[in-house]
Amino acid sequence: MTAENLNDLRAFAAVAQMRSFTRAAAQLGLSRSALSHAMTSLEARLGVRLLTRTTRSVAVTEAGARLLGTVSPMFKQLDGELAALRSLGDKPAGTVRISATDHAIATILWPRLNKLLHEYPDIQVELIVDYALTDVVALNFDAGVRVGDVVDKDMIAVRISPDLCMAVVGAPGYLSGKKTPVLPKALTDHSCINLRLPTHGGLYAWDFQKGKRSLSVRVQGQTVFNNTFLILQAALDGQGLAYLPLDLVQPHIVAGRLVPMLEDWWPRYPGFHLYYPNRRQMPAALSLVIDALRYRDVS
Repeated sequence: MTAENLNDLRAFAAVAQMRSFTRAAAQLGLSRSALSHAMTSLEARLGVRLLTRTTRSVAVTEAGARLLGTVSPMFKQLDGELAALRSLGDKPAGTVRISATDHAIATILWPRLNKLLHEYPDIQVELIVDYALTDVVALNFDAGVRVGDVVDKDMIAVRISPDLCMAVVGAPGYLSGKKTPVLPKALTDHSCINLRLPTHGGLYAWDFQKGKRSLSVRVQGQTVFNNTFLILQAALDGQGLAYLPLDLVQPHIVAGRLVPMLEDWWPRYPGFHLYYPNRRQMPAALSLVIDALRYRDVS
């Protein structure tokens, strides 16, 4: 098998896994037209159709699914072995791709990895903002970040932050002349700033807990974002009430720019966890990233 054919098979695996020529081309560093031409040539050489293309989607055929099932584990094993070989050198090197929320990236990942990158100039990191429960293996990420340590059985979870508390806050200007809610159900009388989730396009419900009682509230308002920091800015601008991580809003509460409410209903979660596949041989770059991110409780 020639290297050129191997590249075409890698390209096919990327398109089949992402169900998108555009996203696959971006990951492979190719133009969309070049990738499409490579897939057409591959199908011609094999004599079977591998992909069904429409104007809006890409799907694998039966033959394509069979080929993907063969080459995908082969490439994962090959990439793992090559990464392990590279790690035997004097300087750890390679790219580590991580999927996480903007909050986790800004407050946990980047502050710690910034220091690591200065120490190891041959390591590259790619941090992708993502609110979905991403299948890191299918999308070729080395790791992902989510709240809590519940992950698939073939994954390892490592805590990278203390417990997370969610808070309800509003700007003094917005609250002026309005009744401050004392129960979660009273939020339906206020304009609230919503978070749009990528899963089915739903709005994030605000969860609350007090003792053994727990409930969720579907709030309404004029603004919807898919970014935590834009929600924070909208709250500071007096657009309405916001449901945000306490560590993000605490400095604004102390400064008087935001007012906390429903404090006895604020829920706590078991912090951010980095999760990654259980590998026989871990690349040195990923091992260093995990160690840099690992939460060490000094209390």
